[in-house]
Amino acid sequence: MKVVRSKILSRMADSKDKLETAGESFHPRSREPESARNWLPMIVGGVVVLIAVTLVVVFVRNKPLSNQVDPYAAKLQISNLHMETAENFAGGSVTYIEGTLTNTGDRKVSGATMQAIFKNSLGELVGDPVLPVMTLQPNTPIVDYGPMDRAPLGAGQKRDFRITLEHISADWDGQIPQLKVVAVVTS
Repeated sequence: MKVVRSKILSRMADSKDKLETAGESFHPRSREPESARNWLPMIVGGVVVLIAVTLVVVFVRNKPLSNQVDPYAAKLQISNLHMETAENFAGGSVTYIEGTLTNTGDRKVSGATMQAIFKNSLGELVGDPVLPVMTLQPNTPIVDYGPMDRAPLGAGQKRDFRITLEHISADWDGQIPQLKVVAVVTS
């Protein structure tokens, strides 16, 4: 019994020594000093993020990059304008401007964008978004508006169109905005 007891005590002492030795490696005083932090990757990352944000701001704006209007835009006539407001699934409101677009030119139009010019009661500009034109899709069982490239507008044809606005300034006078075709895709 004494032999077993002395073996157990000996094993316990060995375990205690191992724990103390292991504990020393985790002791704050036994740590080696940290080397200086390398800031270069963080600086490079910050510059890359700054460049990406700048590119997004420059290229993903709602406005055309130039003030030139496509010459063929004058051949697209807008008529029968009216507006509707509806609630979207998120509980906000969406405004639709609808009308008829007539192609008086000699080319087929497969895409167009319009600028909607909103003014306040003093006649000052309060918004001028540039939006894609969606046209009424022919030969569908339901009333459906979609991109013009699905059903291009041929020379001399007319078709109902819609532009969708998700936000209009609270300062807007409530009148139908002036619409201007600013870009056209022809074939």
